[in-house]
Amino acid sequence: MSIGLGLLVVLLVAAAAFVVARGRAAGLQGAGSTRRRLNSLPTYHGIYAALWAALPALLFLAIWAPVQGGLVKQDVLASPAGQQLPAFDLARDSILSEAAAVATGASDLAFNPLAQALVPVYEAALGRYGLIGSGFALLLALAGAGFAITRVSPTLRARAGVERWVMGLLVAASLIAILTTFGIVLSLLFETMRFFSMVDASDFLFGTTWSPQVAIRADQAGSSGAFGSIPLFWGTIFIGAIIAMIVAIPLGLMSAIFLTQYAPAKLRKLLKPLLEILAGVPTVVYGYFAALTVAPLVRDLGLAIGISSASSESALAAGLVMGVMIIPFVSSMADDSIAAVPQSMRDGSLALGATRSETIRKVILPAALPGVVGGVLLAISRAIGETMIVVMAAGLAANMTANPFASVTTVTTQIVQLLTGDQEFDSPKTLAAFALGLVLFLVTLLLNLIALRVVRRYREAYE
Repeated sequence: MSIGLGLLVVLLVAAAAFVVARGRAAGLQGAGSTRRRLNSLPTYHGIYAALWAALPALLFLAIWAPVQGGLVKQDVLASPAGQQLPAFDLARDSILSEAAAVATGASDLAFNPLAQALVPVYEAALGRYGLIGSGFALLLALAGAGFAITRVSPTLRARAGVERWVMGLLVAASLIAILTTFGIVLSLLFETMRFFSMVDASDFLFGTTWSPQVAIRADQAGSSGAFGSIPLFWGTIFIGAIIAMIVAIPLGLMSAIFLTQYAPAKLRKLLKPLLEILAGVPTVVYGYFAALTVAPLVRDLGLAIGISSASSESALAAGLVMGVMIIPFVSSMADDSIAAVPQSMRDGSLALGATRSETIRKVILPAALPGVVGGVLLAISRAIGETMIVVMAAGLAANMTANPFASVTTVTTQIVQLLTGDQEFDSPKTLAAFALGLVLFLVTLLLNLIALRVVRRYREAYE
């Protein structure tokens, strides 16, 4: 019995518990002169029993699934065929993955003879541990269903019990996001500490030369000075926080002003969804547009104005397209903030003789400024984390230059480069990606915190 089949059995037991508990509660309620008042409706009694039957068993299956994987691998490695596997971790894991794919039905044939020999062992181990896990889950489901059904009575507060289960599920869902963030930080921090044990932290944070391919061996890392991250962070700021914002802030703010203050209602209903479609376009599409359309135009423009070093891969091309991509982030926040300003403030300004443009500049925008600033900061944090546009339009050269027609690179682009292909996670070249990721995570976190603080600090509550 597989875990999938065990999951199906648990759900069937939960459905049966719902029917039995609901019927029993309805029978206790009675009819006519024998009618008794239940504390909760029969449906709540059924849901209460179904939750007791399903949730403990499903939690066990969720815990058992990774445990089963480890037990299966242990049995496979202990088998005679498993003892013939190579000692090299990467080669051994590749053979095990191929055998597991055939055993689970994800693949039809194993090309490696060792993997083919391991398939029966995998199938036997999966069946054995799947049966054990599904059996325990079934016992838990039956025990939970029996416990809940025996508690059915007119005085049982089934509705309160259901609400407690739902509250627990909501808390668990909230904790998943928190624990995921915590796990990301720990994984980055652990690998970053390994990197800084090989490379001096001051060289990484303040160095101006980025050439990780030079430091191949660990004994070369400390003396090569190849891991200076300043050019990467400068490229990230130059493209995402300067060029892109020069495009996104004016266009986003002016579009929000037009949609909220000047556009007729029918036109607003048409233009606002069209504007927000920009946020749903895949970034790889923006990358193709930047590489095939914008980059050649930028290069030709640079050559036309006498810049001989103008390249088809430039910071300006990537920044322009990235700015267009994040227009909806600025526009949406500004739109909501401007719309939240009371109409009475507009009417009062116009009644005092101000024109519409003066009202917008001196009344509406100052009142909506916290939301606008918050939207800009969130847009910046989105821009500095962009990868595909930079890869396809800005190039891979880590240059410390303020020339927008030159090729530059960003932190996210270098992370992709460092982790692409088969890499050994014992070299400073690969571990540098985690250090870059941790610093970028802290920068974006700081920007988000500043945005939230600005919004909360200067937000105005209008009646």
